[in-house]
Amino acid sequence: MQVIHGSRGGLIKAWIDGVQVEQQARQQLDNMAAMPFIHKHIAIMPDCHWGMGATVGSVIPTKGAIIPAAVGVDIGCGMMAHRTSLTASDLPDNLYGLRTAIEERVPHGRTDNGGANDRGAWNDPSPLAADVFNRQHDTLEQIVGKHPKIAQAAKRAPNHVGTLGTGNHFIEVCLDEEQRVWIMLHSGSRGIGNRIGTYFIERAKEEMRRWFINLPDEDLAYIPQGSELFGDYMNALNWAQKFARANREVMMHAALEALSVTISKPFTSDCEAVNCHHNYVAHEKHFGADVLLTRKGAVSAKEGELGIIPGSMGAKSFIVRGKGGAAGREAFFSCSHGAGRAMSRGQAKKQFSLEDHAKAVAGVECRVDADVIDETPGAYKDIDAVMAAQANLIKIVHTLKQVVCVKG
Repeated sequence: MQVIHGSRGGLIKAWIDGVQVEQQARQQLDNMAAMPFIHKHIAIMPDCHWGMGATVGSVIPTKGAIIPAAVGVDIGCGMMAHRTSLTASDLPDNLYGLRTAIEERVPHGRTDNGGANDRGAWNDPSPLAADVFNRQHDTLEQIVGKHPKIAQAAKRAPNHVGTLGTGNHFIEVCLDEEQRVWIMLHSGSRGIGNRIGTYFIERAKEEMRRWFINLPDEDLAYIPQGSELFGDYMNALNWAQKFARANREVMMHAALEALSVTISKPFTSDCEAVNCHHNYVAHEKHFGADVLLTRKGAVSAKEGELGIIPGSMGAKSFIVRGKGGAAGREAFFSCSHGAGRAMSRGQAKKQFSLEDHAKAVAGVECRVDADVIDETPGAYKDIDAVMAAQANLIKIVHTLKQVVCVKG
């Protein structure tokens, strides 16, 4: 762990030995750590890199205020993994059929600017997706009633339950160290979460302007605890986090169904399961105080707690267990949420060719086209270096390697 004293007076504790952190991210961290309502320090995970609003891979404890841009717009984004009773020998030799079976059951990607013909949304939600949304519908209606600018996204929300999205979201079939078959997926709260995040970020900025509060970065605009806007934001945030978790559960059901129609052998999937956020806020107690803990690209890793750290679409992923202890306490019992980007999406598209990408994902049944170049393994940090840098925070329980990857 490195202890960094920010130029503005804040304190940063960073698990970054052996990994690169770009200067742009370091400036973001400097600004964030100096905010007056930070409790003790901020913690930085080894996958950290520059992000919109706040550095991805940061853990931010606050007392008396919340920064919506630090939470971001992919509210509740996270991972889910199920281990099945199947082994590698049960899988077909050609995995293309399994990939297409998953793609047929889970809308993915985005077309028509997210409109009526968007292939990444349902035209007619499945009964399970509809039932899941209906359980959360009344609370969303109350949120929209107070904040009608969210209404348009709310209308589309029922069509996004059980859908993957774009970018780094994925569904994978993996094998662990004993050749057991896992399903692992990554997604969040989709369009409605994005709209909630964007809306409250703008409202926070309006409040800063109204009170003539000058900040080193406008994305550090905050909402004071106790205000009506704070209550509204936390209510909407909690709703989006529940929606994200439910979205992953519906997709997992669909992916397991795809596995069952591809493989005739009966199997179970209740052997081991993890469902964890990595973009969210939680009420937690740290260093003797009740705080709002924002994990922006970080996973909760309390002692004994299971989490998921995925690599890139051509690298290993890990099921981990929190170690707790003194190091864990300094990290607010957190760990990284992945490998972390080594370069921007634009830079990756310039630097890597389709041939480079094909070599990097050899042996994985996945798309190999120009639309996924920005997700090629070389665009990410070395997952082994990332894991080594946080070895005192987590223990590796399972090592997974994907054999099928569905990208948004």
